[in-house]
Amino acid sequence: MTEMSERDDKLAWQRLKEDILAAASALGIDKVGFASADPFLELKEILLRHREKGFESGFEEPDIDKRVYPELSFEEPRSIISIAIAYPSKLQDPPRSEPGAYRGIISRSSWGEDYHHVLRNRLARLEAFIRERVPSARMESMVDTGVLVDRAVAERAGIGWSGKNCSVITPEWGSWVYLGEMITNIPLPPDKPVTDSCGDCTRCIDACPTGALVGPGQLNAGLCISFITQTKGVVSDEMKEKIGNRLYGCDTCQIVCPVNKGKNWTHQPELQPDPELVKPLLIPLLTLGNKEFKERYGRSASSWRGKKPIQRNAIIALGNFKDRSALPILINIAKSDTRPEIRATAAWSLGKIGGAEAEEALREALGTEKEPIVLEALERALGSR
Repeated sequence: MTEMSERDDKLAWQRLKEDILAAASALGIDKVGFASADPFLELKEILLRHREKGFESGFEEPDIDKRVYPELSFEEPRSIISIAIAYPSKLQDPPRSEPGAYRGIISRSSWGEDYHHVLRNRLARLEAFIRERVPSARMESMVDTGVLVDRAVAERAGIGWSGKNCSVITPEWGSWVYLGEMITNIPLPPDKPVTDSCGDCTRCIDACPTGALVGPGQLNAGLCISFITQTKGVVSDEMKEKIGNRLYGCDTCQIVCPVNKGKNWTHQPELQPDPELVKPLLIPLLTLGNKEFKERYGRSASSWRGKKPIQRNAIIALGNFKDRSALPILINIAKSDTRPEIRATAAWSLGKIGGAEAEEALREALGTEKEPIVLEALERALGSR
């Protein structure tokens, strides 16, 4: 290859990059960054230490090398395109939570349509845009569940810096952004990373309800409320109190971030929330069947684990509210629900609400219950009185 042809190729890829940047908004993408496809060697040690300390969630790609080396999942990668899409942080006219009509809350990342679908749609648009200009291009898009670490790609691509709350924080949109990426065989010129702008601020670490942020950019997933609300088993009594009325996810470390102050994005139509769905009445959630749950929440990212975690978390919220109007349904659940984890959680809530009616129901359930985890919960609930 001659020096002139090399220069011409570089100019062609630079023009393509500029074309992508110019088209981003029309494609529904709020920010685009470009990174090399070199191995993320600095990430490997971090991931290994994270695993050694037991900080993983279990939801991530188990093969650390695949997370570090793009070439293990894409033949001869030349660059990675990172995209960000901004989502809303505020509800318009939110319904009130009040005695007899207490409500839970679903985290902002699960408002509107499932972001996986939205991001895949935007990445598909971007793929089509590139293929029109480079028919021979090979591309593979990833959203959240891909092998690469979205945040590491976004940081290298200049989308934003890695905040102490483990979110990518963009100068323009704050951390209220979804991330996706595309590996390609096109050698697009890389961008420069954004300089860390957290400074001495530790508000997110200080505000974390469970101390899950064990250091700047270090998260113990096992303590993170966002992770705990997505699990399906029994939650410890201590964590039940920390969960409060959260049904899915936790936004505390983003809400307190000063970069996010006043930022609320309403320009992506699919991501706008229905207040009644994201701040729902708690008691009606407990009687939702599978079909109705799918009809109401099937398009939300909060539905991926099914209805059990959300119903369990609703029971926890009713206990934290000490909602006496919930006693009849909680008593019924404690005695007759087929799911041991749900019966055990109802026992805890009855203990929190207290009173003669709750105590009588707990004693009745104790006389007939066979499951060890439920028996333990009933005995603790009675012992706390």
